[in-house]
Amino acid sequence: MERGTEVLMQPLSFIATANATAYLGAIPHFVDVDLDTMSLSPDALIKRLESIVEIRDKKPYNKETNRRLSACVPMHTFGHSARIDTLCKICEEYNIPLVEDAAESLGTKYKNKSSGTFGTVGIYSFNGNKTITSGGGGAIVTNDEELGTFAKHLSTTAKVPHSWEYKHDYVGYNYRMPNLNAALLCAQLEKLDEFIENKRNTAKAYEFFFQSNDKINYKNEPENCKSNFWLNAIQLENKEQRNSFLEFSNKEGVMTRPIWSLLNTLEMYKDSPSGDLTNAYFLEDRIVNIPSSVIV
Repeated sequence: MERGTEVLMQPLSFIATANATAYLGAIPHFVDVDLDTMSLSPDALIKRLESIVEIRDKKPYNKETNRRLSACVPMHTFGHSARIDTLCKICEEYNIPLVEDAAESLGTKYKNKSSGTFGTVGIYSFNGNKTITSGGGGAIVTNDEELGTFAKHLSTTAKVPHSWEYKHDYVGYNYRMPNLNAALLCAQLEKLDEFIENKRNTAKAYEFFFQSNDKINYKNEPENCKSNFWLNAIQLENKEQRNSFLEFSNKEGVMTRPIWSLLNTLEMYKDSPSGDLTNAYFLEDRIVNIPSSVIV
């Protein structure tokens, strides 16, 4: 991602996806989601690219804004995988690097391949509410050794190795995880399979509980996906029913919450380019997250 370029992403995501782009001076470009995965839609992406892209020197530009498309960042919503293999193929055809936002999907597999390992780069979150946690922070994964080395260099203030001199060759960051947090994470990592099995059992219980209610659609894992079920979700019939469910459940001491407000509706991103976002608006009005912690 470079300053003044555009980054393709879904509007139905936690704000960090867009903020990471804005921190670099790039501009989010919003593309619709699929109703089943709730993640970036390959059909919407290819439709959008076909309508706006102009190739210049083998690089894709948005002919409407005259800005280059520098990356695509699909996010695996609530731990359910996007159709990530198809998204990768589309981005490869258009020479757009794919950065996989797997913050919520550690341990999820799509077609027997781990989430976060499909794109040029993948990222995981170890925030306190994730499947495993170090209290905060995350990780970058990549098969590109040169890129991985450069990312590590930037995360250590871009200090040039030397026995005593302090020289830095980029504007870097102090993003190293403290040893205590890393030790906590390693201990949690040993329990990842156990945690995921626990959460999948919870998901089965929810699926059984809601199957007799024709007004509530439990959002199960999509085809070809073995999900970590980071957050369980239900889909109500309309916004009014959603609001009634939220009010009733929270009043009764059961913490539930709506899905995020669409990123394109927030003040700082309301002028960002976007395609048709029909599915995203549909889901925003209907999705509720229900309790999803590991049961001990």
